Amino acid sequence: MSRPPGATRGDAGCPGPTGPAPYSDAMSDVGHGDFEFERKFFVRSVPEAALREPAPVLVLQSYFLAADGYALRIRLQGPPPPAPLPADLDEHELLEAAAPSFTFCALTAKGPYVGGTRYEAERELDVSAGLAMVRLGGDLVAKLRYSVWLGTDGWVIDAFLGRNRPLVIAECERGGPVTDLAIPDFCVSEVTDDPRFSNDALAVSPYRHWSAAYERELESDGPRFLTEFGQNQLGLPT
Repeated sequence: MSRPPGATRGDAGCPGPTGPAPYSDAMSDVGHGDFEFERKFFVRSVPEAALREPAPVLVLQSYFLAADGYALRIRLQGPPPPAPLPADLDEHELLEAAAPSFTFCALTAKGPYVGGTRYEAERELDVSAGLAMVRLGGDLVAKLRYSVWLGTDGWVIDAFLGRNRPLVIAECERGGPVTDLAIPDFCVSEVTDDPRFSNDALAVSPYRHWSAAYERELESDGPRFLTEFGQNQLGLPT
């Protein structure tokens, strides 16, 4: 099953130039089998370009293993509940609030990041079985995921909830190495190689615990964009 260039095989489908890709396309194996290729960027807020797209997907991930870059997780996802989610809900409260809305579940194994590449293998699970397992344990991460097509790439914007609010991360994922990337103007600094920003790390060390330290780093060191992935085109208008 094919997907447009730049579409992710991750948590939710990226849109193509004419609309959102179905989730089955996002999960297809193309190019390099069980490996994901992505670059990640710190963002101040969900950009207008993403807010103009169709409604986001609510994603809740439970990590049963997160150590030395390896991870084993169950992911639940579906449309957000009809009523707005209160800002003060923690991940367990979000899980119960969203439980009737979940439409997809998967078990995923991941390896460490190496040069913007990570081993990833995934299998779909029954939603009710997955929900029961998540209720029994694991470290939780919750987020709203927006999808938008910018230039020649599909991007996803994750607005984290619960203990990781108000973190926002933008990701570009392709079927091969993410080189010569046109980076949108809403990207503040690249965090592809910063292990603190992986979802498995955020599950055990939430952003709110170290956000002030990261802001001090940005102020003292300035933004950074990795140069080993070819030519960066900064400031793609959105």
